Amino acid sequence: MRLCGLVPTYNNPDTVAEVVERIRPHVQEVILVDDGSAAAGRAACEQLSQRGLAHVVHRRVNGGKGAAVKTGFHVAKERGYSHALQLDADGQHDAKTIPAFVAAARREPDAFVVGYPIYDASAPRGRLWARKITQFWVDLETGRGTIRDAMVGFRVYPIAMALAVEAEGDRMDFDVEIAVRLAWARVPIVNLPVPIRYLTPEEGGVSHFQPLRDNLRFSWLHTRLCTQRWFDRARLRLGS
Repeated sequence: MRLCGLVPTYNNPDTVAEVVERIRPHVQEVILVDDGSAAAGRAACEQLSQRGLAHVVHRRVNGGKGAAVKTGFHVAKERGYSHALQLDADGQHDAKTIPAFVAAARREPDAFVVGYPIYDASAPRGRLWARKITQFWVDLETGRGTIRDAMVGFRVYPIAMALAVEAEGDRMDFDVEIAVRLAWARVPIVNLPVPIRYLTPEEGGVSHFQPLRDNLRFSWLHTRLCTQRWFDRARLRLGS
């Protein structure tokens, strides 16, 4: 198994360096995908490149987290990696759990290793309810308990399968869609706990979640996935 780190970032100048530094000892290389950041975010990425801590890929225009991760998959494949340890650049995830994720991927190299959140008091109540709603639909699409949380940006992907399922989403809907499609492709799922702390603005915490736009995008995603699931099951019944 050849494992790289994969960090998508968009305007995270205060947190991206620590995330990359935490990942670096556990992987052969960190691929940092700058998704069209403004000057400060771009400069933070360049500093990591100059320090030899990351291979930086700049996207000229912001395309969304999903677009950045898919760019990272292609770059990782071109550079000879079989797996990607993906962490968000916002610093919310406890990096002390990285060894457990790497060990799980080495034990089951065909598996998709995905985190489920252990929240502290910093978690906004509105976010928790939104995640519960999303998880209801994911359980409907994949079977209850198959994926304990489809939104956490802390996971290990087998790159070949991640590319093969061809997730369409380019923004925050990507995390959910690719998790569901990997489950549909019968990729083994390993769920591991990861503590999450929401950073304050003073700590460099940044949220790119836009409630109206992103909730509409999630609604459309689940409409597509549930419809596809229904038709797939109908075809199986008709063919049996």
